[in-house]
Amino acid sequence: MNRFLVWSVVAVAFAGTGIAAESSTVAKYDDVKIMGYVGSRLDSCIRNHVVAEDPNYFALVFQNKNETGAWQTEFWGKYMHAAAPFATYTGCPLLKQKIAESTKRVIATQLPDGYIGNYREGNRCGGGWDVWGMKYTLLGLIHQYDETGDAEAIAAARKLADYLLSVFGPGKKDLYKTGNYRGMPSCSVLEPIVWLYNRTKDKKYLDFASYIVSQLNDTKDGARLIDLALEGVAVGDRPKEGDVWWGWLNGRKAYEMMSCYQGLLEYYEATGDKRCLDAAVATAKSIVETEVNITGGAAAHECWYHGKARQVQPFSKTMETCVLTTWLRFCEKLLSVTGDLKYADEIEKTFYNSFLATLNRDGSIFSQYLLLSGFRSPGEDHCKMLTNCCNANGPRGFLVFVRSLLMANGDTAILNLYSSSRASVTLPKLNEKVTFETYTLYPKEGAVTIWNRTEKPLEFTLKLRIPAWAPSASAKVNGQPVKDVKPGTYLAIKRTWTPGDVIELSFEMVCRAQVQNHFVAFTRGPIVLARDMRFHDGDIGEAIRSFPVDKPLEARSVRTDNPDIWQAYTLALPTGLHSENPENRKPQIVHFCDFASAGNTWDDTSSYRVWFPLELDPSHVSYNE
Repeated sequence: MNRFLVWSVVAVAFAGTGIAAESSTVAKYDDVKIMGYVGSRLDSCIRNHVVAEDPNYFALVFQNKNETGAWQTEFWGKYMHAAAPFATYTGCPLLKQKIAESTKRVIATQLPDGYIGNYREGNRCGGGWDVWGMKYTLLGLIHQYDETGDAEAIAAARKLADYLLSVFGPGKKDLYKTGNYRGMPSCSVLEPIVWLYNRTKDKKYLDFASYIVSQLNDTKDGARLIDLALEGVAVGDRPKEGDVWWGWLNGRKAYEMMSCYQGLLEYYEATGDKRCLDAAVATAKSIVETEVNITGGAAAHECWYHGKARQVQPFSKTMETCVLTTWLRFCEKLLSVTGDLKYADEIEKTFYNSFLATLNRDGSIFSQYLLLSGFRSPGEDHCKMLTNCCNANGPRGFLVFVRSLLMANGDTAILNLYSSSRASVTLPKLNEKVTFETYTLYPKEGAVTIWNRTEKPLEFTLKLRIPAWAPSASAKVNGQPVKDVKPGTYLAIKRTWTPGDVIELSFEMVCRAQVQNHFVAFTRGPIVLARDMRFHDGDIGEAIRSFPVDKPLEARSVRTDNPDIWQAYTLALPTGLHSENPENRKPQIVHFCDFASAGNTWDDTSSYRVWFPLELDPSHVSYNE
């Protein structure tokens, strides 16, 4: 039987049967308010980046249809992906007005055949980034529909999807042969196609989604994202011919690959096809084990490269912001679908370290790349426009934090992340809304206090994430200790909750040395520590002599007068290799800050470093090492 027909039969057989696991639901955007440090960073990003942008500028590119290879049409959809939800989150009239106006401008450029884009007729749906741009346009239109009920937006999305159906499919053009990177950018349109099916229940979109899944897996020279994942092939070992890095032959492009897996997870939810889920889970496992570095970042030159084992080496163009935000989105989707706490742990690590580090001090710009040492800077402008892919993509990382904070499944509320906040979510099984207020300085401190603000007494289960990094943790409800609090698990408490009930959590914050390839770095709880020139305490790249790296260190929290530094600590470390000098044998007090604050002047006055060379004894080192 034709492989596409097999996928179509699967889609028809499973659609609407409920075979897929029940995914967790997230709180509505206007039911969440983030406060504290994360809230201040989010608010500044919304105010100085999202609201300050002019989406009409991004909409202008659709009017001129003479492009042959660039990606200008992604910017509007990326902007909308965060702007529409944040308009609901804030209720900002100006933002809502800007979104509505730019949406009308984009829809006005739609051709009679449904095409929305800026490519010239002979180049459409061919090489370059045309289908990729249509993917983001679809996402933007659907977000506007979801947040406002805009009938014109969903109608335009359907018409654009119908255009794609008219071009691609059995007996038509192959989708995977368009664009770059073995078709992954074009095939990532799977995500909004399934979104469109979910909102319209029009079977033709599910059938087209089945075709895309086949294109992603059943083509000998394509990405084969399901088979290779299930065979255990690491993402850094996926197809790549010769030294080709940029172009069609490289199947290791990180951002686009994860975008495709998000689409496969959407398809799994719609059809129950477990191979798609298993492939996504296997791929995420490979990314964590072989690519994600100490700060939760990954990729160099935007591709997988077995980066975890190479993170102490000075590779260029690491941790692209587009990769970071997509990794966050991938983990958020996996968390919702599987309910596995490890994805919340990954979100926390990436968000607090590498993601927050990409945002400048006033929240107006996201960097393009991020290094583990050096200094930070903005990226280049793309496609002759005054922005780039990462600056457009960055706000979506904050959206992951908002969506992941509080989830619900059946009669259970799930707190995945801890930040001062007020959040409500409806429990599907009970059709009742529950509300919680959280007060904490976490992750600067390990104490978290949660107040139940649900309007009436209600019996339900509250699941609380106990982070895997915590050596120990404790919990109390109304002052009474709770048993079986185990790091790396959810603490599930089922009871009749009454308004005013108080949950107190305490996580042991320990500073530890992390050693790799004769280098050492330091973490405190989920936070990576870095040296920064602004502390004026010596050579930030100085080597460190041998010390008991397997024992916890005392990280003393210290005051800093610099408002741009969130967390500051001192460690007593045996720095320098001149131990023949009695003074040098004494430990030095070394200042560290959280990685997100390191280098945030975006100039060479705040050069920073995460990994430090460890002293080597030549009598213990092989000449071949």
